Amino acid sequence: MPKIVFVQPDGRRQIVDAPVGQSLMEAATQNLVPGIVGECGGSCSCATCHVYIDEPWFSQLTPADEMEAGMLEGAVAPGPHSRLGCQVPVTDALDGLVAHVPPGQ
Repeated sequence: MPKIVFVQPDGRRQIVDAPVGQSLMEAATQNLVPGIVGECGGSCSCATCHVYIDEPWFSQLTPADEMEAGMLEGAVAPGPHSRLGCQVPVTDALDGLVAHVPPGQ
């Protein structure tokens, strides 16, 4: 089972086991990762699962579609490696992925 590392703004790290096929948002909310709320339940309509994905994993992801890109514009402090966790499915290739929770989220 892939391990995902969530990093808080203060540097605290939480490593969670994420089943393949589950989204980053589901892995975070099921493991009570602070700052990842997923208010919309994963329907790409709230941006409360916004994360910054470290390289090299960011480059491995399918690019954000138009809907996700639009939601990211309204997210807290979007950046060049921003993604909505609900739109990133966990795969074996993402084992070790590092996702940072934005400050103020």
